[in-house]
Amino acid sequence: MSESLSKIRIMPGAPSDLSAATYQIHNETHTLGNALRWMLMKNPKVEFCGYSAPHPSENHIQIRIQMYDNSSSLTALLCALDDLGALFESIEDAFKASLEHDDIEVWDERR
Repeated sequence: MSESLSKIRIMPGAPSDLSAATYQIHNETHTLGNALRWMLMKNPKVEFCGYSAPHPSENHIQIRIQMYDNSSSLTALLCALDDLGALFESIEDAFKASLEHDDIEVWDERR
């Protein structure tokens, strides 16, 4: 199974329209969980979103998404992941531009 197919799993108990579902995202922590929850809650079709890291020794998070109007929580999740990717790219571009154009002091730890 490829990495992308095994990264996200729909937990049992979700209705067939996926209007409310819990997703398990492997190899992720609170860093992604909190950012993803924030991005999902910006979507006006999302009624509820919460995440948890079930146990520190388990290398995954679980995110619960409930939608208004029987919309698909999977569509909302994938859209939020795309939006986060675009946001991170924008931050990286601004950081790189700042490094090139601003007068900054560079500190080398190897000294």
